[in-house]
Amino acid sequence: MSTLLTDQVRDVVTAGRLGHMVTLNPDGSPQVSLVWVGVDGDQIVTAHMAAWRKVQNLQRDPRVALSIEAEGSDEHGLDHYLVVQGTAEVTLGGAAPLLQRLAEVYLGPGVRFPPVDDPEVGFVVRITPTRIGGVGPWAS
Repeated sequence: MSTLLTDQVRDVVTAGRLGHMVTLNPDGSPQVSLVWVGVDGDQIVTAHMAAWRKVQNLQRDPRVALSIEAEGSDEHGLDHYLVVQGTAEVTLGGAAPLLQRLAEVYLGPGVRFPPVDDPEVGFVVRITPTRIGGVGPWAS
């Protein structure tokens, strides 16, 4: 198990809260998307049915940041949140099965997603964390 993906970090990532994914546009400006997130081994994963802007950005520049709100607050009353910085690897294929797995968390048990008979192969983004921060027991 990755020393960065502690049990506490994994609990936040798999709790069913939306991730705010930040990628870099070709001009260097930030691009933000809300994404479903999960864990696969020592990586955080997202799935995308097409090469949307975030996917194109990561294919060009793999630097990525992700923030997720979390349960609880610190001794000062600040709400917990997780920030992950890392590098992303984009692979062709596998989006539909990953989206189906994440839909069970985000939409509920038994839901079918994507709701089409023959979905595109899409893309899976695998984020390898290089830094963990935010407010919570995972932050140093």
